[in-house]
Amino acid sequence: MGAIYEKLEACLACVREKTDFVPRAALVLGSGLGGYADHIRVETVVDYGSIPGFPASTVAGHAGRFIFGFLDDVPLVCMQGRVHYYEGYPMQEVVLPIRLMRLLGAECLFLTNAAGGIRHDLRAGDLMLIKDQISCFVPSPLIGENCDKLGARFPDMSEIYDKELRQAVKKAAAKQNIPLQEGVYIQMQGPNYESPAEVAMCRTLGADAVGMSTACEAIAAKHMGMKVVGISCISNMAAGISPTPLSHSEVQKAADEAAPGFARLLTESVKAAAERMRG
Repeated sequence: MGAIYEKLEACLACVREKTDFVPRAALVLGSGLGGYADHIRVETVVDYGSIPGFPASTVAGHAGRFIFGFLDDVPLVCMQGRVHYYEGYPMQEVVLPIRLMRLLGAECLFLTNAAGGIRHDLRAGDLMLIKDQISCFVPSPLIGENCDKLGARFPDMSEIYDKELRQAVKKAAAKQNIPLQEGVYIQMQGPNYESPAEVAMCRTLGADAVGMSTACEAIAAKHMGMKVVGISCISNMAAGISPTPLSHSEVQKAADEAAPGFARLLTESVKAAAERMRG
């Protein structure tokens, strides 16, 4: 973990050479939300590739850059493209961007993703506020020697997704007349979609939606004292529930179609969360 912190400090120094912008909030854009950057009054853009040793996103549609700017009057840093465990990176590398955004000054983290629906009342296009998560099918980002500068050795995870900020998202959805589901998200390794038997197992464990990101990022953020919010776009029904085979193109298409409503909810949620944090 000492080496991880040294790498974090090197990444921080590199970014600080490019910008002195201090974000209040951090945002990770999942599938279908890459264009959300158009809503931001951009101050600075930093490509991941310009940061020595920084992991690069290899998934189609993920731009791979930090965007610093304002959403109304809220200063934020936005990840336009995330890094996934299935891309072959060690888990410490996967969550390095989250830790870096915290060191840059972000106090709260908005995580978004495209996910497969497990619960039978979910439908493609639904938005689901994450109330809790299951992450035991991927390695914890906290494995190894603990760095006390990042957080406690045994951090509490009884409320990973901040209750007050979840309420702010619900009020934002009501204000925008956007239907909002709520449920438990489970992260699997990927990149293959889950088998019907695995989906049945996830349902038995209590999961409502399944994906290949987010949970590990939430743990790393919570470890560093960030307030975390997560919203999934249900882009498809999971295997065994969906009557047709799954494909990335269909997932991307559904996420793209849901993006306008998702963007409106995200904008109102970030503003509402900022108000709560000021209070």
